[in-house]
Amino acid sequence: MHRYRREDMELDRIRNTSIIAHIDHGKSTLADRMLELTGAVDARDMRAQYLDSMDLERERGITIKLQSVRLEWDDHVVNLIDTPGHVDFGYEVSRSLAACESVILVVDAAQGIEAQTLANCYLAMENELEIVACLNKIDLPAAEPDRYAAEIENVLGIPAQDILRISAKTGEGVGELLDAVVATTPAPEGDAGEPLQALIFDSHFDQYRGVVSSIRVVNGVLRSNDKLRFLQAGTSHDVDEIGVRTPDNMPVDQLGPGETGYLIAGIKDVGEARSGETVTLERKGATEPLDGYAEPKPMVFSGLYPIDGDEFTDLREALEKLRLNDSSFTFEPETSGALGFGFRCGFLGLLHMEIVRERLEREFDLTLISTAPSVEYHITKADGSELVVSNPSDLPSAAEIVSIAEPYLKASILTPTDFTGTIMDLCQTRRGEMIKMEYLSPERVELHYRLPLAEVVIDFFDQLKSRTQGYASLDYDPADYAIDSLVRVDILLHGDPVDAFSAIVHKDKAYDYGKKMADKLKELIPRQQFEVPIQAAIGGKIIARTTVRAFRKDVTEKLYGGDVTRKNKLLKKQKEGKKRMKSIGRVDIPQEAFISALQLD
Repeated sequence: MHRYRREDMELDRIRNTSIIAHIDHGKSTLADRMLELTGAVDARDMRAQYLDSMDLERERGITIKLQSVRLEWDDHVVNLIDTPGHVDFGYEVSRSLAACESVILVVDAAQGIEAQTLANCYLAMENELEIVACLNKIDLPAAEPDRYAAEIENVLGIPAQDILRISAKTGEGVGELLDAVVATTPAPEGDAGEPLQALIFDSHFDQYRGVVSSIRVVNGVLRSNDKLRFLQAGTSHDVDEIGVRTPDNMPVDQLGPGETGYLIAGIKDVGEARSGETVTLERKGATEPLDGYAEPKPMVFSGLYPIDGDEFTDLREALEKLRLNDSSFTFEPETSGALGFGFRCGFLGLLHMEIVRERLEREFDLTLISTAPSVEYHITKADGSELVVSNPSDLPSAAEIVSIAEPYLKASILTPTDFTGTIMDLCQTRRGEMIKMEYLSPERVELHYRLPLAEVVIDFFDQLKSRTQGYASLDYDPADYAIDSLVRVDILLHGDPVDAFSAIVHKDKAYDYGKKMADKLKELIPRQQFEVPIQAAIGGKIIARTTVRAFRKDVTEKLYGGDVTRKNKLLKKQKEGKKRMKSIGRVDIPQEAFISALQLD
């Protein structure tokens, strides 16, 4: 393997920067042009979304995992980190910023600032990073760069004349953008004489080499023959290989202060190389860890169950492997009377849940059922104790509960002014309270709402997009917990509760949920030899009911005339048989019915 050695790189030649933008504003395309322009990738090897390595990323056209690459430009080394734009992956953005001195803020010249752009930009400002702003897609007929440059100046205070105009698709202006990055970004600070301190800002699992970590050296020098100590995990490992991504992995002998690269140290255990971990030397190492970043907290919970019970151990192994690539979701075993053994998993949001589930099914060949998403409730019981519940079936009986508190979000929605009324209507029906409303320009408005998380996780985002023809954008932050009138609705089949269909909902919406679920199951459950009542109940009170009719064989088909009592006798005999069957019968629910009923509308 080619290994090159170079002398210590002067700090003032290094630039560490990151691209931040709203989803679909052209981050990955801009990274492609930079790779081409700096000669990092040959034109014949170039492909769209070069840094998006996952099949799922390429299909959906979104970035899920952050990627880093080293570029050479104008006698400087630019370490570029391409980040995700979707609101669920904000934690990926926060950790890439911990490894940078500046950010490239990309705004679509045909759409202007979106909610996620603002959130990421404020995050960069909090971290005191330099901001290089540019308007992308100026080649589009609908582009209005002057109008949106004025909007950026108005909202973020960046002078309109300093905002670069580029097209990541054609490459126009990308060279000037790289010049601006080199000129604006401060060189990293660090001391090669200090004990080693390096920050892991991403890790993924390679089945042949173990854990491959993306690393930024802050102080000291990391050498290829060092023995390392991981401060948070408290473990020691020998370096197998260190190197830089150009964008292919290229081994080097050492990484000095301010440099970004990768580290392989034969780590097999998924939890030892968590993002935010500080790496130092085993002997004469640093004692203080670096400031990591906020540990992402799961907000949406769902049960994942294998359709085939024999796949339970495979699912556990798959979750453990996936957890290394994505340390932001949690899982713990749980059992369900209806679905058997599975795991309760916590995710950052609905897209995150969908991505994790799809990766499990694709990469590990599993077939899964996921229960309806729920959130974490704080329960105060009559005996004064407190309880945290994320699974509706764990909720104590109504007699034991004094109060239930649910999580709220502060949501900011950016929309063209034409759709203000329809968005306010949507937020009102989801129990939202308006905090304030700000006009960014005569055509665009930002609405701030306080919303219950449980109302957002089901289909809020889809509704928002469909009601605004796709123009509105959403960003949210956790706010606090508040007590409300919440109840658990159970679905009973033939008198037995099916825990997979239980849900915690607001009292005013309990009847709608119960009726909708009962009607849905009536269509999905095949007819049995006996009548099956489907009921929705709160505690012992039935609030909705429907019935799956029984098969009925015509037992009188052989009768030709004669006394009516013969006919009645046969019907009575059939009725008694049905009654006996009803008392001992079990309702068979096919897996397809579970999957369809648990799918979100």
